[in-house]
Parts: sequence; structure tokens; C-alpha cells
Amino acid sequence: MLEHWDDNIEKIKELESKIIKGQLLEKQFTNYNEAIVLAPVPQPTSCRDGYAFRQHVAAARRNRKVDMIKEFDQYPIFYFTNHNAIQGPGNIVCMPDHFLKLDFELEVAIVVCKKGRNIKAEDADEYIGGFMIMNDMSARTLQMEEMLLNLGPAKGKDFSTVIGPMLVTPDELAHFETPCKPGHTGKNYNLNMKCWVNGKLVSEGNVGDMDWTFAEILERCSYGADILPGDVIGSGTVGTGCFLELNGTGLLNDPNYAVQWLQEGDEVVMEIDHLGTLKNKIIKDESKFSILAQKKNI
Repeated sequence: MLEHWDDNIEKIKELESKIIKGQLLEKQFTNYNEAIVLAPVPQPTSCRDGYAFRQHVAAARRNRKVDMIKEFDQYPIFYFTNHNAIQGPGNIVCMPDHFLKLDFELEVAIVVCKKGRNIKAEDADEYIGGFMIMNDMSARTLQMEEMLLNLGPAKGKDFSTVIGPMLVTPDELAHFETPCKPGHTGKNYNLNMKCWVNGKLVSEGNVGDMDWTFAEILERCSYGADILPGDVIGSGTVGTGCFLELNGTGLLNDPNYAVQWLQEGDEVVMEIDHLGTLKNKIIKDESKFSILAQKKNI
């Protein structure tokens, strides 16, 4: 569908019109609550994740007692994650080492709908096919170890990236457009973001808090490189959008703060206004294999 977006989106709009007018039989559909919902883009051509929310970056650095990095305000940054580990609602199966500081990350993501290269930010919104919720699952112990070598994230991030539950096209969000931050270019949206773990609200933010817009991130991504239909790009974590940040802030204010990480059996529910609700359950793999146990003793 994404490879021929302009033609296919018109066909989808025609189908939507028929549904609204009652021109299709009910038996031609499956009730959403009875369906097995997969990721909207189950096999993306690539998957990048950005670093767009200044609030999150500043809080994380404050919690580590280091100054805010000036380069954040100079250019948007991203990394490539494992596009073969994309999944939708349902179980997230984790290995034993993943449970050493297992974390969620509340994000919004886009999917690219047409090929482009060297795209300017003022034109880049035309390349966005739709928006989704993203949960960038993170194994913090693995992540922090490998990043000591100034590479990664790798094993700390490559086991599960959740997107869904549906792809919402930009025209559906037009009423929620909000000005981007001063000095920035591109569309932004006033959409509340929330995350619950086992029914407890742990995170709240807003897509409109993005400092770097998706248009600016696309400009950076496409410099000297093709972006393709089916490329998924995440925003990066919203402020308060992960246990790593929440734990750090809690300990900074109270040395006796009870840190929290995801455990086997936990239910993670994410919601963004008009993008739906994304539900996952944390499951432990039966394997006992530990990559951390393979470290050399020197």
C-alpha cells in the first residue's frame, strides 16, 4: 500500500465513504475487539528513532548530574534500530538479561509514504503517510554496558519495538495542528500522551512538546540518503516517558525513592489522543541463556 500511496489512499477514502454511508454489508467486516491486531507496518523497510523532546533529554542529563548538551539545540539526531523486531499489540517476549532494568519508552512514530532524498524541512511533511504510537522497549543494563564503548544502542534495544494499534493519516489530525517551537519548521500536533503500567498512570506528555519536528528529522534522515515508503521513524521519548527518567528524578528528590522496572506479567498500556490505545503484556522467554554471562573476565 505504501509503495503506491497516492493511488491507494484515494481507494481507502472511497471505502471509508461507503462505510459511513452504510453501503457495505456488516458481514464484510470483523469487529475490532474480535480481531487479532498486528503492527500497522509489520515489515518496515527500516526503523529509526529520534531524540526530539528537550524535556526528556534535559531531565535525563540533570539526573546524571551533567549539563544539558548544547548540540541538542543545533540539529536533530536519530539512530537505526532493528526493523525486524517490529510488533503490534500483544505479548512482548523478553530474554532473561532484558529483565535487568527492563523499560518502556512512550513515543509517537511516523511512516514514510514516498521516496525522497535531500528533502528540505519545509517540504518534508508531504512524505508522512501517517502516525502511530510507539513503545521503544529498552533493556537498560545491556544498553548502558555497550554504550560505554561509544556504540549502540544495540542489544539493549533490538528485541522489540512496538507500533500501533493503527495508522492515522495526517488529514485526520488537521484539527489538532499546533505551532512548532520557535525557530523550528514543520507541523506539530496537540495530542496528549499517556502510559499506564498495571493500571497505574506513570507517564503523561504531549506530542506538541516535540522540539524537533518530524519534518526536520526527515530533512536530516534524507541528507545524501534515500528515505523509502515503509520507513518508520520514532520521535524519541516524551518527557517522563520511561522508568529510567522517572527513577532518576525520584532518586534526585528522595534517596529512598523506590525505583521501578518492568517485570514478567506486567501490562503496559499507551494512549495518544486520536491514535488509539496500544496494549502489551511482558512475557519471559523459556530460555535461560544469558549474553551477560558470556563476558570475558580480565
